[in-house]
Parts: sequence; structure tokens; C-alpha cells
Amino acid sequence: MTESSYRIQGATGEWEVVIGLEVHAQVVSQSKLFSGAATAFGAEPNSQVSLVDAAMPGMLPVPNRECIRQAVRTGMAIEAQINKWSRFDRKNYFYADLPQGYQISQLYHPLVGEGSIDIVLDEKDPNATPKTIGIERIHVEQDAGKLMHDQHPTRSYVDLNRSGVALMEIVSRPDMRSPAEAGAYLRKLRTILRYVGSCDGNMEEGSMRADVNVSVRKPGEEFGTRTETKNVNSVRFVMQTIEYEASRQVDVLEAGGKIVQETRLFDPDKVETRSMRSKEDAHDYRYFPDPDLLPLELDDAFLEECRQSLPELPDAKRKRYEEILGLSAYNAAVLTAEAETARWFEALLAEGARIQKKSEGEVAKASANWLMSELFGALNRLGSTLEDSPVSPERGAELLALVGDGTISGSIAKQVFEIMLETGDAAPKIVEDKGLKQTSDTGAIEAVVAKILADNGDKVAQYKGGKEALFGFFVGQTMKTMQGKANPQLVNELLKKALG
Repeated sequence: MTESSYRIQGATGEWEVVIGLEVHAQVVSQSKLFSGAATAFGAEPNSQVSLVDAAMPGMLPVPNRECIRQAVRTGMAIEAQINKWSRFDRKNYFYADLPQGYQISQLYHPLVGEGSIDIVLDEKDPNATPKTIGIERIHVEQDAGKLMHDQHPTRSYVDLNRSGVALMEIVSRPDMRSPAEAGAYLRKLRTILRYVGSCDGNMEEGSMRADVNVSVRKPGEEFGTRTETKNVNSVRFVMQTIEYEASRQVDVLEAGGKIVQETRLFDPDKVETRSMRSKEDAHDYRYFPDPDLLPLELDDAFLEECRQSLPELPDAKRKRYEEILGLSAYNAAVLTAEAETARWFEALLAEGARIQKKSEGEVAKASANWLMSELFGALNRLGSTLEDSPVSPERGAELLALVGDGTISGSIAKQVFEIMLETGDAAPKIVEDKGLKQTSDTGAIEAVVAKILADNGDKVAQYKGGKEALFGFFVGQTMKTMQGKANPQLVNELLKKALG
């Protein structure tokens, strides 16, 4: 990827935006980071709170092995340094939804060190050069609870269900230079997390959210003072935050003002940020090692188990789809963008290869094209997703096999697919019940071709006089007469022969 050309045009010239993201990703686990309380989303308020979460006297935290394992696996997926020795610290601050009066986090010795993620802005371009975004660290910490201000006219309520839930804070370096790059980074990170299974990436439910650090500078100058916009919960909102905040900072600087290091909030209704509080530094939180928790010490066996549990990751899968299956760069990018899409495609591919007794490479292109055009189009129309698709990969493979062996034509396959969506019936049954098998009877096709040419003598003369585009007319008329059941290849061959 070439250097970003994104600039903000100000009265004094061009300004460059500098962006870093701190992504809070909720760890997929059955229980919280330091207690056995459940983590299910949408439970009744305060129904998933242990004595540890409520900070009752004498209650001691115990680290959840699965949460640590998921964070390590995430670090390995971005090829980051895994620190065998790490430590929990207390971050002291008061919020009504944080009963302890401090958050257990990691500052000085995080679980995961430096790594990186490669992004591209144009997935359709096979020659696009990736840009590497540095990851500074991933540390594990507990989430706070949630304040609810809309339940009573004069009071705020506290829901502690989220208090103590494990978070991975994934801190990027300030390597992004445009809203588009930040969007691409966030999408790629979300994809990796979902492949690994360490976070479900559901930004609407708050299981993944981003703190957006933005500053501006004249190109080539030192970094400016940054602001941090907290808890932005969609890719689109992150990009809008950057656009608004960068323009605001340019306006302030060009008016002779100074940027204040502060924490801000994004208002999605007004598409603007507003000041929340001055930005604290590490010393304001009075960090110190948590006296109730021993340092984490990871052995080689644990690390190897984490590494062996990793799936094929999106970049490797995309490369395999292009080089081994022969898919285009765009198709490979679309099919690997979501873990669920890749799983569905591979199930379709495996079953198609089995039924047709071919290699996966031989059925890959037809499978990819059908999935991305026919199935995606139908699901979009129905407002459904692959997870609740009315047609399974196995049923899709049966349909494609009928096209592959010449039982039905591509146009008939579209009709069969619509019936499959409506009824849930299998393609072979629909074809048999409705008599939709393709005819390869040479004599029958020749008879229809002869009649079409006899009925359209003027067009035959025009064709023979050089108007070759009319060939498509003859094909269309033949297929129409035979209700789409004629073998298209035979129709083409017999028409060419008859037309001389």
C-alpha cells in the first residue's frame, strides 16, 4: 500500500491525520476473568454477579485459565511476542459501576508484546500492496459494569453483570493515516478475532469497541497533541469520529488555539465528538502490582497447546484460495472476510468434490461464483445470513452437481434454486418432480433449430451477410422453444453447423 494521500485542506495548507486505536475485545469464555460468574449477554441486570465482582470483603480473585489462553492465542495470530512472565496491576479510579474502586489490568508487564496486522484498502486489486500496522501490546483486564440512566426520572441504576468480564485491550501504534485505513484495520482485526474464536466481534452488543486516538500535523512534522474518543462501537462510527475530530483540531489550530489532551465522546446522532474529561496519564491512576495475584508464568507446553489450537488464519486461507483453488483475488478476499463465510464455502466445496468425484480445485470456481452471486443475493433479499440460510452447503452442492454433470442447465438451476428456497426440497427431487432435466437429444434439438431458422429466414440472411450478433438471437429462440431444457453447448454446436 502506498503512503496515504488523505489530507485535510485548511486555510494554511494541508494537514495530515495520525491515528491509533485501542480496541477492547471481550474474551469468549463461560465465566469472568477472576470469578465463576457467567458472561452471557442480555441476562437480567445483576443476575451474573459473584461476591468477587461485588467486591465483598475477603473475596480474592483467581485468574481464569481460558481467558489467558484466548489472549495468548490472539497474540500468536498476529505473530506477536508472547511474554512468559506477566503481571497484573491495580489501576485506581472511582466509578459507580466499579465496586472495587480499582480495575485489575496490566501496565508494566503485559501478557502479549509487539505484533502487527497487514491491511489493504482495495480487496479487488490483486496487486494491492499491504500496509503493516504495528501492535504495541495486548493486555488482559477486567471490564467495569454499566450505568443505566433511562430507567428512572431522577436516579441512575447500576448493572454489574459486565463487571469482571475479561477484556483484551489491543493497542495499535499510531501508524494509520486516514479513516479508510482505520476502518480496514478494525475490520481485519475483527476478522482475525472471529477466526481465532477469542472474541465474537459483535460491536453492537459492546463485545468489541474502540478508543480512537487522533492528532493532526503538517506533513512531515512532529506528532501533535492527541485526543482520545472513548468506546466507539462500529467501524462506520470510528471513521466518522476520525473525520470530525481531525477537522475540529485543524480548525482549532488554524484559529491560533491549542489542542488539549482530553477524553471525548462520539455522538452518532449529531456525528460529532464532545469533551468528556481531561485525559489522565498513567501516574494519575496510581498503578501498582496487585497484591492478591501472583505473576502469570507460562510454560512451553501451554504455549504449544495454544499454537496447535489455532485455525488457518485469513491471510493464509486467502493465499491458498488463490494459489491452490485458482480463485480470483477478489473472490478469495470476499470468501475469507468472515470466518462463517469461509466455513460455509469449504463445506460446499468438500461436498461438491465428493458428489462429483472431482478435486476441490475443479469445483472451486463454480462453487465460489454460485455462493457469492446466487446465495448471497437470495439471503440479502430474504434479510437472512449464512447462519440461518434455508439452503445448506450440502443442498447447494447437490444443485451444483446437477449443473456439473449436465443434468440441468445454468438457467434451469436458477429456477430450481428458487424452489429450494421456498420449499426446502433437495435439488434432485425438484428436477425429477417437475421434469426439468436437460435434454441432450441431438435429433430433438436439430428439429427445433431447423424450425427456428425456417421461421426467421430474413435474420438468417442478415447473419450470413455478416451480422454475427444475431447468433445470440437464434440461441435464445431455441432455448425458449425448449423451455430452457436444451443443452446449451449442443444448441451452440448445432446452430453453427446449420448456419454454415
